[in-house]
Amino acid sequence: MTDPDTTAAPDPRDDAAARELVDALETLRSRLGALRLPLETPGVGVARADLHQAVDQLDDYLLPRLRAERAPLLVVVGGSTGAGKSTLVNSLLGEPVSAPGVLRPTTRAPVLVHHPLDARWFTTDRVLPGLARVSSSGQVPDAGTAGEHQGSDRARTAAEGAAALRLVASEALPQGLALLDAPDIDSVETANRELSAQLLGAADLWLFVTTAARYADAVPWDLLGQAARRRAQVAIVLDRVDPGAEVVADDLRRMTVEHGLGDARVFVLGEAAEQGPGALVDGLLPEAAVAEVATWLSGLGGDPEARARVIAATRDGVVDDLVRRAVALAETADGQEVADARLRDAVRRYHAEALEQVETATSDGALLRGEVLARWQDFVGTGEFFRSVEAGVGRVRDAVARFFRGRPKEAPQVEQAIAHGLESVILDAAEQAAERTFAAWRGDGAGAALLDGLDLARVPAALRTEVAEQIRGWQEDVLGLVREQGASRRGTARAVSFGVNALGVSLMVIVFASTAGLTGAEIGIAGGTAIVAQKLLEAVFGDEAVRRLAAQAKERLNGRVDAVLRGQAARYTAQLDALGTQQTGADGVRDAAHRVAAAARAERAARAVPQEGVTRPWSGGLLRGAGTFRPPEAPPGTDDAPVPEEGVPARRGGWWSRRRSRSRGEEGDR
Repeated sequence: MTDPDTTAAPDPRDDAAARELVDALETLRSRLGALRLPLETPGVGVARADLHQAVDQLDDYLLPRLRAERAPLLVVVGGSTGAGKSTLVNSLLGEPVSAPGVLRPTTRAPVLVHHPLDARWFTTDRVLPGLARVSSSGQVPDAGTAGEHQGSDRARTAAEGAAALRLVASEALPQGLALLDAPDIDSVETANRELSAQLLGAADLWLFVTTAARYADAVPWDLLGQAARRRAQVAIVLDRVDPGAEVVADDLRRMTVEHGLGDARVFVLGEAAEQGPGALVDGLLPEAAVAEVATWLSGLGGDPEARARVIAATRDGVVDDLVRRAVALAETADGQEVADARLRDAVRRYHAEALEQVETATSDGALLRGEVLARWQDFVGTGEFFRSVEAGVGRVRDAVARFFRGRPKEAPQVEQAIAHGLESVILDAAEQAAERTFAAWRGDGAGAALLDGLDLARVPAALRTEVAEQIRGWQEDVLGLVREQGASRRGTARAVSFGVNALGVSLMVIVFASTAGLTGAEIGIAGGTAIVAQKLLEAVFGDEAVRRLAAQAKERLNGRVDAVLRGQAARYTAQLDALGTQQTGADGVRDAAHRVAAAARAERAARAVPQEGVTRPWSGGLLRGAGTFRPPEAPPGTDDAPVPEEGVPARRGGWWSRRRSRSRGEEGDR
């Protein structure tokens, strides 16, 4: 037998332009797969659906179709619940391969009918790779044999749900044509609806089945609108049209024009309706009822050039629609990055203000009041020692030595008072930052969705312990600075004689009264308290050393407070970090989309022009009823579908009848 593909065009995989298009699409697929749109930005719901559909079209249709250009034309039969899809498929084939019924939803597992010689196209993952396969003998299995399908364990498991693709071989189909009976597009089961939309997205040709009572329903037209946007090839079957109700068909044709599907073929199944419900014989419609659809599909299936044009038209439309979607998705991803930056800025701004609040409170002398002042005065006193300070630095050294030699036990009380005061200041600032950040996020659509279930309006109870630890760490830092300075040649003896704790407490007091390089001596805070501390330290280390020590101590305090507040800010920013919206990869998607567009233009320019008069030899039978109705003009995108021989009646006995007889005769000779 002659290989039916010998006269076909060269495999496009051998063409550099086609390979470049596949490579560009694979890059786009990878980048779309990495794209995330988790933030609730304007229009993100539609964008998420577009992203899902774009990935599905790449996986289920576009990449498999480009890698297997000569795979059979896949006609997906879809429609609303009870429209008669399965009955139509069975009637076209003349055998019950798909199970219709009165219970809804009826069609669960999709049924793909193919010519026996085309089996390998569908048993591999080159077409509809995401669906498990279940082989069938061609008859609808009953309850006792439904579990006896051949296939892998994965296929057996999937067969129990809506995700198994049941394969049926039938010689009633021309080789190169396959029919797929899809689940209801408006099924009450979500899985059925989603699978139906996925299968329709994988179709080379959509054959929509509707009824005179439901042709204007919104759900079918939503899907048909998607088909129009990607320029998919579409035909519509209007079922159950009452005699004299031809106006329904006219209205349906008007709606196809309004929805951008003016080129779609409309078939009206009216002959069966004239004969009433009893027209079904063994569950099949009369041949006359399906003759027009059968003739058109058989003619399309028997002409490789016509099939190639339908495939190319749908494929090109999907590519163009995919580029449009990808660019729009990149713009939505840009919006995610803007929202991420906006939310992060609120966190940064309010926690930076909290840090400034603490810096101010620890620099303007506010902490040298209340308990801190009382404990310091107990430690230092204001009598003889303070008068010694006023008398001059030279006398201070002796007074300091006499005063502190017996009083170091008082220093811890001052440290404790300072710690309490610092703790209150830091906790108050952190609390205000949390409240302000929470309010900002709650007022932002992107942020509000992230707050659900999280207690971020208040600081956690554990923060008090963390702050106390940081304060103790800072006080140790201050004592370390004093020890380090005291180890110098000039200050060792004095530092040891006066006691590290006493000097450390004095340095802490100076820190709380110094701003922008000014010391307590220049500001005069809390009745001379800071002046006393400064004079004490100057007597030991000298004025330049005191300024340096105060600056270092203040820097370390700010660093520890900043660490606390950054930890609190991270409670918010961690929500964004987990989503990865700071860098969504929008630029990568945009670049990949532009590359696909350029590759598609090059591939179309390099596409071979079909040779005139070259027709693939007919293989396989005709659909039931084919040839009993004069074929109308070629399907959309084609202009040379087979027609009856000139001068021969268009009904029985013509060219189509002889083709059918020849096919049956060949079957009998086998």
